[in-house]
Amino acid sequence: MSARRVKVAAAADAPRPGQLAAFTFSGEGDDALKVLVRNVGGTLHATANKCTHYGAPLEKGCMAADGSVVCPWHGARFGKDGDIEDAPGLSSLRKYAVEQDDNGDVYVTASEDDVKNGHVAPEAAAGAQGEGRGLVIVGGGAVGINCLESARKNGYTGPITLLSAEPHAPIDRTKLSKALIADAGAVEWRKPVHIERALKATLRSGTQVRGVDLEQRAVLLDGGESVPYETLVLGTGGTARRLPVPGAKEGELKNVFTLRSLADTKAITEAGIEGKDVVVIGSSFIGIEGAIAMAGKKAKSVSVVGMEGVPLERVLGEQVGAGLQQALTENQKLHFYMKAGITKIQGSGAAESVVIKLDDGSEKTLPAQIVLLGVGVAPATEFLKDSKGFPALAKDGSVHVNADLSVKGLEGKGVYAAGDIASTPERTGSGEMRIEHWNVASNHGRFIGAALAGKPESAKFDKIPVFWSALGAQLRYCSNGNQPTFDSVHVDGDVAKNSFVATYAKGDTVTAVATMGRDPVMVQCAELLGAGKMPSFAEIKGGKVSIAARLDTPPSARAHASL
Repeated sequence: MSARRVKVAAAADAPRPGQLAAFTFSGEGDDALKVLVRNVGGTLHATANKCTHYGAPLEKGCMAADGSVVCPWHGARFGKDGDIEDAPGLSSLRKYAVEQDDNGDVYVTASEDDVKNGHVAPEAAAGAQGEGRGLVIVGGGAVGINCLESARKNGYTGPITLLSAEPHAPIDRTKLSKALIADAGAVEWRKPVHIERALKATLRSGTQVRGVDLEQRAVLLDGGESVPYETLVLGTGGTARRLPVPGAKEGELKNVFTLRSLADTKAITEAGIEGKDVVVIGSSFIGIEGAIAMAGKKAKSVSVVGMEGVPLERVLGEQVGAGLQQALTENQKLHFYMKAGITKIQGSGAAESVVIKLDDGSEKTLPAQIVLLGVGVAPATEFLKDSKGFPALAKDGSVHVNADLSVKGLEGKGVYAAGDIASTPERTGSGEMRIEHWNVASNHGRFIGAALAGKPESAKFDKIPVFWSALGAQLRYCSNGNQPTFDSVHVDGDVAKNSFVATYAKGDTVTAVATMGRDPVMVQCAELLGAGKMPSFAEIKGGKVSIAARLDTPPSARAHASL
C-alpha cells in the first residue's frame, strides 16, 4: 500500500515544545489508527503510538527532556525516533515522516499498513554471524533474549549462540503466574525461525550446561561437548524453592507444584483446577498471582498461607498489604492465613490437605487437592560451583558483579552475569543487592548487548528498577535501586479500592513508589528518582507538590499525574 500525506492536526492542536499528543491517521472510534507526535526542541517527530510490549497508549505516558517517551504501564522507553531504549519492550516504534505547513498544520506521510503495523523488530546487520568464537549466552530468559537483540540492534556482527535449558524459544515468563498459560507459542518473545534468520543467532534449546572452562574459554555441556566463547553472558535465572516439610519434596506427592516454567503451568492445568480446593504457600507476588489465576480457573476454594502479617508486607508495608488483602478477599474470594507456617502436606499418593500452624500455636488442616509452592527462587548457579577458577559465589548462590555487570574477579576475561543470579552494586549506596524483577533482568541484558556492540549506554548499569504485578488490578512499583528499606509510608487514595499512590521513605528521602489505578505516576516517579529530582517525603505528604510539574511533563499529561 502506497504512502499518503494526511493532515492529522490543525495548528492550534499541534504539540508545543516538550509536549506529545496522539492523532488519528485514519479510521474512527475503536478502529482508528493513531500516530504519536512529539515536539522535541521545536522539531516534530512522529512514531507509532502503541507500546511494543503490551500495546499501551503512549500518549498517556510521560515524555523526558530528551524527547523519549516512557510507557505508562511498565516503563518501556522509546527514543524520539522510536528506538527502543528500555525494557520490557523488544521492538522499536515505526517512524513516520511529519511536517508542518506554513499555517502550522501537522501532516504525517505513511502507508496505512505501516501505521497499522507500527512495531519494528531489530535484525542483524549484513555479514553478521561471521567467523570466531563470538558471544555465548547461557540462559534463555529475559537476560538472554534482550542481550541478543540489543547486541544485534547495535551492530554486533560476531557469532551469537543462545544456550537454553528450556525446550522452546525465550518466553514472556511474567504471563505464567498471571494467566497459567501452558502453550509456548502463545508466550514466545520471538519464534525460533526469527532468532535464526533475522537475528542470525544459533538457538540451542533443551541444552544443559554443566560448567565453564575459564582457561579454555568454553562452556561445558552435558554429554561432554564444549562451546567456545570470546565473551560469555550468564543469565540462568532462578530455580523455584521447595519447603523442607513432609510432602513438599519434588515427586513425593502428586499435585504439589512450583510455578516457574511452562512445564509447571502445563502440569498445573492438566491436574485440573475447576472444583478443587487449592492451597498456595507463600504470600509473595508469585504466590498471590498464582492464587488469583487459580481462582479465575473456578477453583472451589483458594487459600493463601503466609508468614508475614499481611501479604507483601516486606516490600509494600503493612497498610498497603492490608488493603490488598481486603480487596483480594472481597473481589477474588481468596482466604488468607497469615503469620502461619507449614507443618506438612498430607495425602495418599497425591495431595489431599495441608496442615498449618497458626500464630497462636494451634494447628489447622486445610483441604487441598492442588498445592502451589510460591516460596521464592534460588539463583540457578549450581553449574558454577565446580567450574575451576570461577570466583566464590555469594551465600545465596548469586554471582558478585561489578557496576558494568562483569564478574568480580574475572575482569578483562569477557565474563558477565545478569538478572536473578547477579548481586549488583546498589545504585546509590555501597552495598550489594539482587533483584528478581523481569525489567531489571531485561535491562541488564540490553546493557551488556549494547556494550559488546561498542555502543555502551554508560560505564555502569544505572537504571531504576521497575516492577509490576497483577493483583486483581495492576500494581506498579519502582525503587531507588537500593535494598528495600523504609520507615514511613504515605498512602494517597484507597488501597482496598485499587486506586492509590503509596510513597515509601527513609527519613525524608523517598525510596520507592507503588501505585494502582494512577498511571502514569509510577513511571514519572521512576524518571524523577533516576534524575535525582524526586520531591521529599514531607513535600509529598503535605500534598503541595505535583509530580508532573516537577518532571516538566507536558500540560496535557498533568491531569494524570498529580499526587
